[in-house]
Amino acid sequence: MNTRRATVSIAAVVMLTAPALTTTVTAQPAAERPRFRGRAGPRVVSPEVSADRRVTFRILAPKAEAVLLGGTDIPGVGRGAAMTKDPNGVWEVTLGPLDAGAYRYNFNVDGVSVIDPRSPSTSESNANVWSLVYVPGSDFMDTKDVAHGAVAEVTYYSKSLKRFRRMHVYTPPGYESGKGKYPIFYLLHGAFDCDDSWTSVGRAGFILDNLIAAGKAKPMVVVMPAGHTGSWTFGRRLPIDEFAQDFVDDIMPYAEKNYRVYTDRQHRAIAGLSMGGGQTLNIAIPYPDKFAYVGVFSSGIFGITGRGFGADPNGPTWEEQHKQVLDGAELKKGLKLIWFATGRDDVLIETSRATVEMLKKHGLEVVYKESAGGHTWINWRDYLNEFAPQLFQ
Repeated sequence: MNTRRATVSIAAVVMLTAPALTTTVTAQPAAERPRFRGRAGPRVVSPEVSADRRVTFRILAPKAEAVLLGGTDIPGVGRGAAMTKDPNGVWEVTLGPLDAGAYRYNFNVDGVSVIDPRSPSTSESNANVWSLVYVPGSDFMDTKDVAHGAVAEVTYYSKSLKRFRRMHVYTPPGYESGKGKYPIFYLLHGAFDCDDSWTSVGRAGFILDNLIAAGKAKPMVVVMPAGHTGSWTFGRRLPIDEFAQDFVDDIMPYAEKNYRVYTDRQHRAIAGLSMGGGQTLNIAIPYPDKFAYVGVFSSGIFGITGRGFGADPNGPTWEEQHKQVLDGAELKKGLKLIWFATGRDDVLIETSRATVEMLKKHGLEVVYKESAGGHTWINWRDYLNEFAPQLFQ
């Protein structure tokens, strides 16, 4: 897949482990010139993925007292996997065999979190950057010898928020050399992620490439916006839903003006994971004329009270706010698919179940799937692979 995206700099991290180089402008006598002493140290390869899907992580930190490997989705890591140091000062740990897929990780060196200085592969999240390793062996998300689309980082000005914002946009194979229009799919990330996440750790571009090449999914433009509109914490309540306003007033108009896409309901889809799933419902339900396909991954209407994520605990419930639309004919008559999927070990399993039952109570034909696993990218990539082929058929 051709990718047009800015590379995240790891210079700041490299400076933690490499000696600084100083350029001297004034000439000095030879005897006074600084000399480079010592040696570069042992050659470090990290990460190293073996044929049996075991992954070895290494970092050179000879003066460190303790080093841990951290990773959000890597089985067995938990709060950190202890690494051992060899006589050369190289810390190492081998994990696996791991299931095929992309995994975020970092190192904790004496209490300081750093990304892997030996690997340029990274994935952004909401508040930081992770190193990224890919374990091959997945039929639906491996990089294959097929036609590839492109992923672009796009900067737009949000009039709603009065500042520049970023989104990622996938265009299918043949888009740049063609003239036809495509359906459009808006894909939202979770609370601890950003607009980069679906295409880095989420492998969305490769998943779509493989589905399209196999004839399982229609070629489509996929817009992946930034779901956070400011600093974020659990329970943060805003006087208005800033993201929904930015989405409807700025993101959709920008995408549908600058890309060759259809702009009717039957050619629009929206889906999101976790926080993005809640945002999906907050957009798709109040605007029943906009989306024919709706996907909610590991999510639902947040909060025990049912008022929605970050909502006023003294206000009406989410169901009460949207009762007229939920009971109306406009939402149902053009809705082709409303699809939920959640892992049985997911922390939001009861939220998903309750939301599905609430929607069914109002006459919506919800497709609901419970899979193995929890609240991880291991599931969300699978859900995208299953959801995308159902769109625009």
